[in-house]
Amino acid sequence: MSTTQQRFPAGLMKPDSALPEGLTSWNCRQPKARYDVYRNNVMVSLRRALASRFPAAERIVGEGFFAAMAGIFIREHPPRSPLLFLFGDSFPDFAETFPPAQSVAFLANVRLEIARGRAYHAADVAPLDPARLAAVAPDDLAAVRFTLHPATATCAPPSRS
Repeated sequence: MSTTQQRFPAGLMKPDSALPEGLTSWNCRQPKARYDVYRNNVMVSLRRALASRFPAAERIVGEGFFAAMAGIFIREHPPRSPLLFLFGDSFPDFAETFPPAQSVAFLANVRLEIARGRAYHAADVAPLDPARLAAVAPDDLAAVRFTLHPATATCAPPSRS
């Protein structure tokens, strides 16, 4: 049996859904209106999180188009983590196949913005000290192995040609 606590978040991503069964307000007035306000706040917050993660995408298509596209993306791909800086990893793939954006062939190239966000949140690691490399004996150079900095990423181009 589904509880009110389980039904509450499920309805947040469905703008036309009914009030979750068993939900009331403290004064028993307008629980549907109060839930709709909360639902709107959640969607606006998630759209803002996507816009802050993909500012170039928003500039490419415009604020209105981006908001509409983000709304559909959010309903189809709700966050799986409370860490909003991780939300939207699949957004470039979604944008690449989003029918109204088909004429914007380079929109999926916003994958670079995922790398930018990951680099920003990557562990702080000291870069290679050139003196350590200079101290390696010439005969030992072939055995030297470099470790990439945690902020390093590669970005594959979109699959569309």
